[in-house]
This record gives sequence, C-alpha cells and structure tokens, in this order.
Amino acid sequence: MKATPKSLLATLRGVRQERPPLWLMRQAGRYLPEYRALRETKGGFLELCYDPEAAAEVTLQPIRRFGFDGAILFSDILVVPHALGQNLWFEAGEGPRLAPALVDTTLAALEAAPQRLDPVYATVARVAAALPPETSFLGFAGSPWTVATYMVAGQGSKDQAAARRMAFGDPAAFQAIVDAIVELSVAYLSGQIEQGVEAVQLFDSWAGSLSPAQFERWVIAPNAEIVRRLKALHPDTPVIGFPKGAGGKLAAYADETGVDAIGLDETVDPAWADAALPAHLPVQGNLDPLALVAGGAALDAAVDRILAAFPDRPHIFNLGHGIVPDTPIAHVEHLIRRVRGG
Repeated sequence: MKATPKSLLATLRGVRQERPPLWLMRQAGRYLPEYRALRETKGGFLELCYDPEAAAEVTLQPIRRFGFDGAILFSDILVVPHALGQNLWFEAGEGPRLAPALVDTTLAALEAAPQRLDPVYATVARVAAALPPETSFLGFAGSPWTVATYMVAGQGSKDQAAARRMAFGDPAAFQAIVDAIVELSVAYLSGQIEQGVEAVQLFDSWAGSLSPAQFERWVIAPNAEIVRRLKALHPDTPVIGFPKGAGGKLAAYADETGVDAIGLDETVDPAWADAALPAHLPVQGNLDPLALVAGGAALDAAVDRILAAFPDRPHIFNLGHGIVPDTPIAHVEHLIRRVRGG
C-alpha cells in the first residue's frame, strides 16, 4: 500500500498516516547507476549542483525509480558559504574545501556573492514543475553550527576543533559568522519556497560535538532564529530539524527551536524518542544506513522496531543519516515494500 497523496506533507503538519511516508537522505546520489552516468558527463560534483537541468534530473531520478513520497533538492550545504564569498571546490577522494578559511582571515574580508544561489532556485522551479502530484518537495540548508565548522576550518574535520576553539576563544567573531549564515540561510530557504519546495530541512551534521551549554548557544539559538524568521515569511511551510548526534539534547531542541518535526539519527532509540519528545510532534527516521546495506534479517528487524516505536505519533520513515554509495538497489526496493506493507 502506497501512502496517500501528499502524505509526507500531511505528516509534517501532524496528521498520522496508516503507514508512514518514506524518503531517504541522499536518495539522489552515487548508489544509483543513472546518477553515476550523468555525473560522468558533467564533470565535478559542484558543476552538477550548479547545472539546473542536471540537478533537477538528479533530484527526480529516485522518484522515477522508487516512487518515494518525498523528493529532496539535489544540492549541497556549502553553497551558502560559497554565496557568502568563500571559494568552494571538491578535492577528489578528500571532500570539500573552502578558502580563505576563517581561522586565517575575517568574515569582513569576504565579498558576498548571493547570485551564486540563482542556479539552485532554477533547479527548484524545474523540479516543482515535473514532480508527480502525490510527491512532496523538500528543500534544505545546513544549520549555522555545521556550516560554520567548514567555514572556519576550510574543510571538514573529525572533531570540529577549529570552530570549537574559536567559539570558546573569540565568541564575538564566531557569533558574527553564525549570524551571517542565519541571515543568508533565511533568504536562501525563502527563495527555495518561493520557487516551489513545500517543506525544508535544516541539517546540523556536527551538532553532536558540542557540550550542552555550547549546544544551546550554537545549535538551538541560531536554528530557532531561522525557524522564527522563516515562519514569519512562510507560516505554512513545515521545517524539519535534524541535529545529528544531539542525543539527550533532542527534547530541548524540539522545545526551543520551534521546528515542526525532528529527524532522528541512527544512534537514537526510537522508543526513547517517542517517550521523550513533545507529544504528537512528528518525527523522521531512523534506520541505520548500514542496516540497509546489510539487508536480510537485520534490515527486517530494524524496520520492524522503528515501525513499532511510534504507535500514535506522526512518523516519516527515513534513514538515520545519508544512504551510502554501496547500498544495493534491491535492498532499497525491499525496504519500500516492508514500510508500505507490500
């Protein structure tokens, strides 16, 4: 049984479905042969993100293949620092690079280039015109803490030490970076909504690296500001917060940010989340991406635990983080059948 039309959007608005709607983080990407074939023709990852025709095609590929209940815009969280004036490129096999790193220079030295986001808006418009009527369209941005960690260090890191040092040692300078990200993120998400996305997700991939007090200042406060300002502009657009690694701080995040739904990573016990989070708050998640790779009895048991954990709460089935490149397509197909009761 497939979920009812626009069931994902209805779930985000608090209406529980008989079977949860389903989409997967990074569902458009390297595990799909059609994505790999297209990327070969377009060159690098960033070139693909900034090519509206190609990025729209990538966004639509998993919808055509699997019929997910939600399509998520194909882009990257680091287009925001690119638009704030940092140079952005991707080193093969090593990941993103930003220059100049803000550990070496000041925010004021950057020359903002918001026009760099125009191709993303064009992608949104293309996808919105092409999606099936039952498919909800999700946009996204990186949350300020996570984006700032890349801006400060100039690249990703295991412990986000450069950003954490700045946040402790020069909180005023770090606050200025976070404020700039908030400002542009509101405009960026608003632009996505104006072009056709129906809900947005805030990705805070490195939220788990902060102490409770730092989490309050650098995760909860800026996300609450984005939600507040976005709701003033677009009161009917749901916002999903995904603070990966937040653990026991999830309840405070839910209470204080004003998000419409919470994404759970794979380390969260879904039964605990159901008990700890505000009643009736929609949740999303939280299958371990490696359980999807493993398949078989391990996958079935994990799916059953998640489906049983939310007997009364609106729930969107998803992974606890992004799908990994070596995920077998047959396992995704099996997951869809299990979640939809087929």
